[in-house]
Amino acid sequence: MTEQQAIELLTSYRAKQARIKALDAVPVGVGITISRLSEDDQLQQLHRKLRGQPSYMYLTGEELRLEATAHAYLTRYPVGTLAQLAAVPVQGADPEDSGQLQELRSKIKRVIEARGAGTDDLDMLLERLAEAQDLQAELRRVDAVLEALAGYKPDCARLLRLRYMEDKRWDEVTRTMRISKDGYYRLHRKAQLEFQKLMA
Repeated sequence: MTEQQAIELLTSYRAKQARIKALDAVPVGVGITISRLSEDDQLQQLHRKLRGQPSYMYLTGEELRLEATAHAYLTRYPVGTLAQLAAVPVQGADPEDSGQLQELRSKIKRVIEARGAGTDDLDMLLERLAEAQDLQAELRRVDAVLEALAGYKPDCARLLRLRYMEDKRWDEVTRTMRISKDGYYRLHRKAQLEFQKLMA
């Protein structure tokens, strides 16, 4: 990661937080928002953990065939219904597999529609959900790196948080940290280099 990339990542932190907040508030129908869909997806994950039985105990023969097709084509197993829909391929290796995949996509769409999102809105919802998830992943990574940095260079991590997460000017940072202007710039440079190393 270059110095410029590190600076851009830090300076965009607050804007990304605001964008996530805006995306989470997007209505998808009948009072449900994208953030509510994410909450429902967490409940779905918990339900699956609690179920704890092999799938043949509660799936029909047709559902077991759909499950087998899904396992053959999925490279990852997302929890949320919108993410699941995005992960299921549209076409299979042969017409039978393609039909099974289309049926699986249809079942997921019905769940989404039951939550209030029409099929016309699915592409928009998938894009916004993917954007929100990407932004959240970026912010989690920045937070993790700053936490790691705080473990061995606490002043560096504190300076970066004050300057970028709290959006303080350099003179406000010097007053808060009780350092000189020259000390600020020396520590700022050191903090950026350490941040770059950890982000690499």
